[in-house]
Amino acid sequence: MKEDLDKVRTLAKDLRKDYPRSPRAKLGGYVIAARCADKCRAFLLGMNGEYSYWPCSLANQWFSFAGITPEQFKDVVSTGATDEELATWIADASKVKDAGEVMKWNNAMRDTRLSDMSLQAQQYLEEYIPQFVPTHRPVYVWFDVYDLEEKRF
Repeated sequence: MKEDLDKVRTLAKDLRKDYPRSPRAKLGGYVIAARCADKCRAFLLGMNGEYSYWPCSLANQWFSFAGITPEQFKDVVSTGATDEELATWIADASKVKDAGEVMKWNNAMRDTRLSDMSLQAQQYLEEYIPQFVPTHRPVYVWFDVYDLEEKRF
């Protein structure tokens, strides 16, 4: 197990000092998955800072669609799997085998407007955005919240 954690350490971002990848970044063909990998690796090493691997409403979208559980994903990440190895595992483990369906889902995630979200999510973001997103930057879609807060644009 120590060997595996050493492998994880070589791949992990220290989320106490850096941001995970954008939810727009793809892994295994899926948006959100690369961010999940960053957060999971950091969590396994106690370097996740304010970022939670699970539960996470964003990650839940991907886990639910792909039919992968957070525990299954964590088990694979904890072996020290590289992004390439994770991509292969995701392709095998995902219940979604149609690339067109994945593309449609990715685009739906990228295009989700705040007004399309549940009332509970809208209420949460109504308070969250003024606290953490620069006031001079408009939020057009859900992923903008992450990218603006984490200074990607």
